[in-house]
Amino acid sequence: MSLVEADLKDAAIVLVSAAVLDYLIGDPWGWLHPVQVMGWSIGQYTTTAFRFVKHPILRKGAGVGLAIALIVGSSAIAQIIVAIAHSIHSGLGIAVAVVLLASCFAGRSLRHAAEDVLKPLTEGNLEAARSRLRLYVGRDTDALSEPEILRAVFETVAENAVDGVMAPLFYALVGAFFPVGSVGLAIAYKAASTLDSMVGYRTAPYAEIGWFSAKTDDVLTWLPCRLTVITLGLLSGKPIQVWKVCQRDAAQDPSPNSGWSECVYAAALEVQVGGVNYYRGLEKPKPLLGEPIRPITPERIRAALRLTRWCFLIWLGVWSVGYGIVSNFGSG
Repeated sequence: MSLVEADLKDAAIVLVSAAVLDYLIGDPWGWLHPVQVMGWSIGQYTTTAFRFVKHPILRKGAGVGLAIALIVGSSAIAQIIVAIAHSIHSGLGIAVAVVLLASCFAGRSLRHAAEDVLKPLTEGNLEAARSRLRLYVGRDTDALSEPEILRAVFETVAENAVDGVMAPLFYALVGAFFPVGSVGLAIAYKAASTLDSMVGYRTAPYAEIGWFSAKTDDVLTWLPCRLTVITLGLLSGKPIQVWKVCQRDAAQDPSPNSGWSECVYAAALEVQVGGVNYYRGLEKPKPLLGEPIRPITPERIRAALRLTRWCFLIWLGVWSVGYGIVSNFGSG
């Protein structure tokens, strides 16, 4: 067996095991998560930068330094941890890699978040549903009606399917063919996504320090987002129709990726998302995406979660076929 084949065999074990671990367990409550460490680092850096760096141009430079340091540093630390574990025992190295990679996938967490809101909602407890929803979205939830709660959950499931599930998987699959590895590249993407969620805003005080993080996340998410759109279109059985709706509506969203992510789920499941949201009492309209052929119901939300699961399995399956081809070519 060649070195390349051995590396790919380990990568296949890690990828499949991480997918199973995320599906069965997800992120155990109380365990230290890499994103928590990233978030703490970002918070410490930005607090210091806001205190000592006042000029807008210098703050932009500080933002570039933050993004590069966190993305490269997180990836390097993850690779070093795996390498140290592997030097102790190959099985330990694989186990550590599996845990680290599983932490990059948010499939189970996304399902849990949706069900956490849907459970009290289906029981008729609107106040509890609003309270649970507040944990997962930034919009005001105190006065939301049942349809608005369902829309918020659907939008959360659709938007986070790309940056929380499919994009990390994409970079894990790509990383398997390079020295950086699946864990290294997936962790690097997770760092970029965390940066965007924490500092990637166009408003003060993050406009300068977060601009590079926002752009980096946009660029890194662009390709896996479009591949997700294509895959979901095929899964829906009406790829041309879904693509046309996305082309018509998705571009109205100011984000180059979240509009496409939300729109493809809306088009595939024949619902409409978007509308007026309130943030700290301020009205913020979002473009309407998709056609309101069906109402958004708990079953439509669960159907969106199933689409994500099937998309994940298809990508993993296609990669496995590619791995088999490489292995057969090498053995031949």
